[in-house]
Amino acid sequence: MSTVRIGINPITWTNDDVPELGGDTPLETCLAETKQAGYAGTELGGKFPRQSAVLKPIMDSYGLAVISGWYDGRCDEKEVEAEMEAIGPHLQLLKDMGARHVVYADTSRGRHGAIWGPISQRPALTAGEWPAYGKKLTKLAEKMADFGVRMAFHHHMGTIVETDTEVGLMMKHTGEAVGLLYDTGHSIFSGGNPLQLVKDHVKRIVHVHCKDARKPILEKARREDMSFMGAVMEGIFTVPGDGFIDYPSILRVLADNNYTGWLVVEAEQDPKKAHPLTYATMGFNNLKRMAEEAGFTVNTGKA
Repeated sequence: MSTVRIGINPITWTNDDVPELGGDTPLETCLAETKQAGYAGTELGGKFPRQSAVLKPIMDSYGLAVISGWYDGRCDEKEVEAEMEAIGPHLQLLKDMGARHVVYADTSRGRHGAIWGPISQRPALTAGEWPAYGKKLTKLAEKMADFGVRMAFHHHMGTIVETDTEVGLMMKHTGEAVGLLYDTGHSIFSGGNPLQLVKDHVKRIVHVHCKDARKPILEKARREDMSFMGAVMEGIFTVPGDGFIDYPSILRVLADNNYTGWLVVEAEQDPKKAHPLTYATMGFNNLKRMAEEAGFTVNTGKA
């Protein structure tokens, strides 16, 4: 029986991209309520100190682990050595804090304010560009593994790896060092099938972001070509078990294939509409119950 831990992302309380969403919520509130809701750890956010000597005692005081942290990658635009040098301080912080993976999204070819643009307007690789890109990404991931923090590649709306098809192309053209961060919400928002996606790539999944979706808002967002943040503000995402994604089936696939990483609730909403502690608690309780029903043992400790 595989053992997992359940964590959360501080975006439940405060959104780094849109400061008006919980921008005045202090880090102490995020951490205290993370612990109160039952979580074993949290990913990093903009309010976290970037020096491990400062961050460690803070996290220890709440009994929480640092799971990982987002990085705006530029692998498509930069040489591997330059990209590795740029991400170095972030990887060092994660390593110092005991995190095993970095949340790496390639935001190359993006445009300023892209999260507010129509979802149809996004960068994409041509068929002929995938082989070279895959080799480059693999080389970067191998350097990260040598450093001691492995890559969890985040397919994400508005990036060059958005759709389930693009995830498949990335997996096809990369080596084992490129681990997949599987995100149910970004799969379904991009028009994909999260259950099929987990079945297709479960052996490469090293990190899981758990967000659910509200079907009427999803359909509206795709029909009206809304922006990513516009859809978020309207409530496209919610915590696992509060939407229509088939979490029991997804979790069974992960459990049956001995997934042992983190399950991270990452359901960005407007905290004025979705009270953070209420939704964080609902997300933890729902996910723990469904994970155990799927066959997982849930470790509630930070290590």
